[in-house]
This record gives sequence, structure tokens and C-alpha cells, in this order.
Amino acid sequence: MKVKQIDKLIIVLLLLMIFSLNYSTIDSWLSNLVHERETAVVSRIIDGDTIETSEGINIRLLGINTPERGEWLYKEAKEYLSGILLNKSVELEFGKEKRDKYNRTLAYVFLNDENVNAKMIEKGFANYYFYSGQEVYGNDLVKAWEICLDNRINLCESSDNLCKSCISINTNIIINNCQFSCDITNWTIKNEGREKIIFNQTLNRNAAAEFNLDLSNSGGTIFLWDNQHGLVLWKKF
Repeated sequence: MKVKQIDKLIIVLLLLMIFSLNYSTIDSWLSNLVHERETAVVSRIIDGDTIETSEGINIRLLGINTPERGEWLYKEAKEYLSGILLNKSVELEFGKEKRDKYNRTLAYVFLNDENVNAKMIEKGFANYYFYSGQEVYGNDLVKAWEICLDNRINLCESSDNLCKSCISINTNIIINNCQFSCDITNWTIKNEGREKIIFNQTLNRNAAAEFNLDLSNSGGTIFLWDNQHGLVLWKKF
């Protein structure tokens, strides 16, 4: 077969492959290929994962979740974000969904081309939060969490409780595999989002306790902290 004929055959095969894809697949591929950004000035820090622009638009930092008001590290997360973003010009890059259920705009925030969302995780002020599935920067957010774990700071500070090495979780059960009882009073277990449970009990040796956290609409990871805010374990299901 001549070279020109081979080239034509390749082109025909490529065209057939393209037309065999549906429009949504092509559109998704193009969206991931080109990431458009908008410029905005940050005029107010609402909390650790929400800001307001000078145009009065509330921006929810996509892919992360920081402590709520009244929770440990709420103030510190807000102050840290304020220190790096307040009155600064930033770039906003939007995800698959542009707004959340509270009508806040969902975006990755970039300052001097640095992903601020990932920075909040790296500094231990947030956990990753894949509400609608992992986005384009999902791997960066997971990597930021791993850096946080290595540095053992804030949300990633490792527990020094004796039960840490022998406590495990299995979907909706916390299990004491220790050869002694474990008091888990005021231990907190949460999903990637806002839902959490605070335990008020002691687990005897080889005992287990059930808990109910929704993993379907707030990512598939569970985090467990002891009563001193030390991270006992985290597990992605």
C-alpha cells in the first residue's frame, strides 16, 4: 500500500472515532483542554473557604472544606486566607459546576499562578472535598493533603493517643483492635463535607461501634480526630 493511501486510511479512522463520540464527551474533553480564567479583586474574607470580590460576588473555593464557625481552626483558617488574599488581584478558574446550592460561585483561586485552594490544604487548614467528583486539579489537592500529612500541622497533626495504632474504620463501623479499652469520648469523625459525629463512649477490646455518615454526596473519604484534635486516621472508600 502506498504511503498516501496509508495516510488517508489513518485520517478516515480518526474521523470515524471522532464521530462515534457523543457531543457531551467531546465538549468535556474541550473543557478540560482549555481553562479560562477571570480576574477579580478580593474585598472580603467570609471564612476559610469563601471570599467576596469587589463586585460583590461570593466565591466558594472549589475542592476544599475548612472548619465551620465555632470549630477548631476556624479563626486560624480565615486569618491565613485573609493574610494572603485580602485586597489582592486574583485569577478565578471555574469547575464543571459554576454554582453551589447556596448560589455561591465555585472556583479555583490563583494568586501569582499559585493554587490557593491547594495551599489551604497544604497548610492544614482544609481537607479536600470532591462533592461532584474529582475536578481537573483533584490530584493537586490530594498531593497537598499528603504534604500536610508529612508536615503534621493543624488538621494533619498526628494523634499521640495509644489507641491510634489499633483503631480502624470500615465504611460505617469504628473498631477497637487493641488489646485494651479505648476511651473515644469527644473523638470526631467526619466526611469530606460538613457532616460529622462526635463519639461519647468507651470501646472495649475488640469492640465496635456503628456511625452513619453520608459518603454519596460529599466525597468518599472519612477523617477521624481524637479529643486533642490529633489525626487518628483517614480512609478513602
